[in-house]
Amino acid sequence: MTGMTDETDVTAVPDRALKIAYSPCPNDTFVFDAWAHGRVPGAPELDVTFADIDITNGVAESGSAEYDVLKVSYAVLPYVLDEYALLPCGGALGRGCGPLVLTREAGVDLTGRTVAVPSEKSTAYLLFRLWAADVLTGAVGEIVVLPFDQIMPAVRDGKLDAGLVIHEARFTYQNYGLHKLADMGEHWELTTGLPIPLGAIIARRALGGDALRALAAAARASVRMAWDDPEVSRPYVLEHAQEMDPAVADQHIGLYVNEFTADLGEDGYAAVRGLLTRAAAEGLVPALRPGALSFP
Repeated sequence: MTGMTDETDVTAVPDRALKIAYSPCPNDTFVFDAWAHGRVPGAPELDVTFADIDITNGVAESGSAEYDVLKVSYAVLPYVLDEYALLPCGGALGRGCGPLVLTREAGVDLTGRTVAVPSEKSTAYLLFRLWAADVLTGAVGEIVVLPFDQIMPAVRDGKLDAGLVIHEARFTYQNYGLHKLADMGEHWELTTGLPIPLGAIIARRALGGDALRALAAAARASVRMAWDDPEVSRPYVLEHAQEMDPAVADQHIGLYVNEFTADLGEDGYAAVRGLLTRAAAEGLVPALRPGALSFP
């Protein structure tokens, strides 16, 4: 499939460019390249803003109507699903792709230690808290929020005791002389058997059910077009990859863009419900209301 489905009512989509914000990371630019550049037949035009996920999480929580579509952390869903619907495609779930806890020395006990995290509303942070509750004998010390690209240098330079890292840091942390203390995704998979929910695509419910279905169809078509001819998206990916090595960008895409990106499916939805239900039981997020994850 390389275009919109016959059942998609494109007339339901507002007759204007839809405002969307997602990260400049390779998985997002790979997924949205075809749609952002007008190559998905019948899909609405996009007005793209690049933003770190901590910013898009905050925009979603604020209730601002500035954006129609946002890439956010799954961890923020309990706070925003009254205003936004979860699209069943376009996001990041997977196996073997979880956040890592890194330290300068191997085998550090994190009890009472200062840990940098990319966001306290990130899925990475929820996974970290669930891991810590299961594994650590004492409480972690201060939590410091830093942009994800500043975490490894800060740990390397001794400014912080440990860092929770995401994205391409899985492939580059040894370049900083750091050690992997724990893999949050590995812990999640071992304890649940489910894939790891990381980033979600949400759209404003006020657009209406027909428009939301059209957006999902466009996102799914964009993913499949990227898979059909990966080289077409390469200039867009590398332009925004923050001087990332092209081989690392390819690894990043291979890890985070998979069958769950095209369709969450039963396992994907089970993973999202599992994460948010466990996090709510620990008092980390509000409980989901019934039907909150349902797509129109």
